[in-house]
Amino acid sequence: STVAPAAGGPLTRKLTVPGVIAMDADRIGRVAARVIGTVTELNKRLGDPVTKGETIAVLDSREVAEAKSELLASLVNQELQSTLFEREQSLWDKKISAEQQYLRARNTFSEVALRVDLARQKLTALGVSDREVASVRREVKPFRQVASVEGELPTSLGLQRYELRAPIAGRVVERRVDLGAPVGGEGQEKEIYVIADLSSVWVELAVSTSDLAQVREGQKVMISAGAEGPNAEARITFISPMLNQETRSARVIATMDNKGLVWRPGSFATAQVIVEEIPVDIRLPRAALQTLKGEQVVFVRTKQGFEKRDVVLGKQDDSAVEVVFGLDPGDEVAVANSFVIKAELGKAEAEHAH
Repeated sequence: STVAPAAGGPLTRKLTVPGVIAMDADRIGRVAARVIGTVTELNKRLGDPVTKGETIAVLDSREVAEAKSELLASLVNQELQSTLFEREQSLWDKKISAEQQYLRARNTFSEVALRVDLARQKLTALGVSDREVASVRREVKPFRQVASVEGELPTSLGLQRYELRAPIAGRVVERRVDLGAPVGGEGQEKEIYVIADLSSVWVELAVSTSDLAQVREGQKVMISAGAEGPNAEARITFISPMLNQETRSARVIATMDNKGLVWRPGSFATAQVIVEEIPVDIRLPRAALQTLKGEQVVFVRTKQGFEKRDVVLGKQDDSAVEVVFGLDPGDEVAVANSFVIKAELGKAEAEHAH
């Protein structure tokens, strides 16, 4: 028989409600194209892990190419105007040229710098990363050489390349497009991937109006998925102020750790909301109690074996009871299979009577 020392602990009042495991909405990242383009690279498959900031898809976009070439052109012009301004400033410092000429060059240089800034902001607004914007600056020299020969946008620089990066770390739970698909336009798909961080999940609980008064944010919830399924602890993080008119229940969300990824969104679970916890000095599991001649008894281990003790019970919950009288803290009590001891004791008493 299993023994355990008599000790204090909480008695709990629980509310049992059905629940559904769901993705944590704060941990979902949608990878969307802010531009019109064509999918040229898809680096991730369904279920693949991704890290935050990782390039997971690439588009070809004329819109991006035009915005990048605008930045390139303004950078080339800035280089030129910078050289002209430096020369005018030198001539002005040596009192060789007129002030008006110097001021005109300074004004032109300021306008060009503003144009560069606006072109950079336009790329940022399109969702082009800072790293890509910086790489455009490095293309100034080849752009200047090729543009001066051909007189038009050099496509060899790959200006139409538009990288899509993961907004969060997690796993790919949806892939919305195929390679070569047009995206971003009217009637076309905007999202490429959906990423979810499943290391934490929600449990959506349906709590009826009659039980709602017992539920509060911050309460502990024990989640179980059947006899063979996993068990875990969650905390209530949201109680909807609105009622579902059809079911007459409120949406209650508990957040649960899922680092082992054992809980799958969409699966059903049973939730026990810990409505109240009452600390008691001596708490025993119900399995430790037996009834002998109408009295509640427990079996305490002594040097000679087990002896029965009459006990007076106090408060109770589904699985445990408070012992008010009959036991001292630390007494070794049979907490499992105590019915075996009871049977043996009854047999011994019967033999003694003979």
